[in-house]
Amino acid sequence: MLRAPYPPSGRAGRVGQGSSLTGPDWPALGRDWWSHVRTLADDSMEGRDTGSSGYERAAQYVTEQFRAAGLEPAGEDGYRQWAEFQVSQLDESASSLDLIRDGRTTPVKLRDDAQFYVTSQSVADIEADAVFAGYGLDIPELGYSDLAGLDLRGKIAVVFRGGPSEIPGALKAHYQSVAERFRTLRNAGAVGGVLISNPKVPDLPWPRLATGLLFPRMELLDGTPEEARPPPLLLAFNPHHLDLLLAGSGHTAAAVLEALGGPGPLPRFPIGARLRAHVAVRRSRTRCSNVVGLLRGSDPALREEYVVASAHLDHVGIGEPINGDRVYSGAMDNASGVASLIEIARSLKRSGRRPKRSLVFLAVTGEEKGLLGSEYFAHHPTVSGRIVADLNMDMFLPLFPMRYVEVQGLGESSLGPELRALARERGVETHSEYEPERVLFIRSDQYNFVKTGVPSLAVSIGYQKGSPEEATSQAFFRDRYHAPADDIDQPVDEVAAAQFTDLVGEMMVKVANDPERPTWNADSFFRRFAH
Repeated sequence: MLRAPYPPSGRAGRVGQGSSLTGPDWPALGRDWWSHVRTLADDSMEGRDTGSSGYERAAQYVTEQFRAAGLEPAGEDGYRQWAEFQVSQLDESASSLDLIRDGRTTPVKLRDDAQFYVTSQSVADIEADAVFAGYGLDIPELGYSDLAGLDLRGKIAVVFRGGPSEIPGALKAHYQSVAERFRTLRNAGAVGGVLISNPKVPDLPWPRLATGLLFPRMELLDGTPEEARPPPLLLAFNPHHLDLLLAGSGHTAAAVLEALGGPGPLPRFPIGARLRAHVAVRRSRTRCSNVVGLLRGSDPALREEYVVASAHLDHVGIGEPINGDRVYSGAMDNASGVASLIEIARSLKRSGRRPKRSLVFLAVTGEEKGLLGSEYFAHHPTVSGRIVADLNMDMFLPLFPMRYVEVQGLGESSLGPELRALARERGVETHSEYEPERVLFIRSDQYNFVKTGVPSLAVSIGYQKGSPEEATSQAFFRDRYHAPADDIDQPVDEVAAAQFTDLVGEMMVKVANDPERPTWNADSFFRRFAH
């Protein structure tokens, strides 16, 4: 039986405001954390869209907080690391999509039935046959390919996110990452892809996914390898309107959805229709910055090794109004994680602790645009030496008391047991991913560190399956995620936030003081990236 979370005595709270006989003052620490969230998610920040004036105000606030916490500037320009971005934005009113079947043309309603993803590679006009290609996965390690024997050259591949239940989560996640998905489509000769989300998995509801694609989309200006560039046409399709796409193919949406996520591949078949798209795109460029602070290590032999704590500072900005509100404030996503970065740095300053390895506090931009700020930092680090670990905080959801933590990457490296042990000391139970089909490990900034060989974890507050806390978490995704309702008026458990911040901060210190660097487990798929 678990003891009460975060007992008032013992080792808990060492990274926070000094413990007393009654333990840390969690409510006060929670209020400190919340003060940063309130500032970063205020309407004046205008949703912190990458490259916007609101984001710049937020970055200035984080810079000031890092300086006040005693962190050294670790960017190429003080605390800032600038990157250039190509911007593409859909002009929905000037765009159209049609299905052509047996000589008859059926308009596909944008936003209701489907929506365009626009990129630097999007073309204005394209028409091609559509082929249902299952999950669209090609996994050499397992000899598994949804594309084997399919003729996709010059055609549009229609694929579901996810994969067969028997495929290990790490492989399923990696081969659905953006670069791998695009590489697979290009290698098959496809001129387009239609991506359909799994409606069985709690995630962004279709209406918000469709309207979210109206926000500006970005790519790093310094370029993407040719084989990983997006195809000329990319679409999202409403899974609840799948019959519109499959009509006349001999297959029903009900049958496909029933098989989704089960054993074995999905059926593959010609849809018997052509898709004709006209895509109007407004293009521009912008620049934006990561914010980087450094606490230099105390051991001369180890201070050129770095433990990174990361959280994304951007959100999606101002967009389509929902209930009359157009500011997508991003309080939980992810002012919460940035507030924890600041509070870890402040607590280390108060305590005077200086770990042996150096600590990097990284607030990244462009996460909502495809993990772009962390990609830029991972390939162009502003610190010389070796990054040995990344601990990422993205929308960790302090909505109820912290009795559990969910850890993505828990079973992949030596970091997992270390975090589990720290959590256990605090009476907190550790779980791995609750929804493997959401492939969250590739969907936040830690994945760019993973791909450069750095053992990494993403940590959030968890729950017991089937509990009221699970219902609360799922309600957040249904009602607030990527919506204006993710604001400073929502109910939040400030004590849980303070305790979560303490746990991640103490993990940072533990890794920084360990004589041995973190290592990938021998059976980890991600070990291949180590160097």
